[in-house]
Amino acid sequence: MLRRWARDGNFLWLITDDILEEYKEILKRRRVRTHVIGKIINLLGEEAENVKVRSSVEISPDPSDNPFCLCSEEGDADFIVTLNPKDFPEDRLKARVVTPEQLLR
Repeated sequence: MLRRWARDGNFLWLITDDILEEYKEILKRRRVRTHVIGKIINLLGEEAENVKVRSSVEISPDPSDNPFCLCSEEGDADFIVTLNPKDFPEDRLKARVVTPEQLLR
């Protein structure tokens, strides 16, 4: 999906520095090789749009997901793609919450 996104440019990926750090930690926990993590983070750093979050509102029931909620709000995202939709309350977000499978359909 990342390669297709970078190649086709058919959507804009929004990130923050906190989100990039979270991605690194998740990839490390999943035992992704260090050089692959570097490639992924570099690709996102080059191709994604970095959003400057100025708010600190609690949106998600999981505090570790608040950076994603705030990034989507301040970046005017259309979608949040997650494997854990219960932590992204659509009634408090402008973005629609979808799973990767729903997005790829």
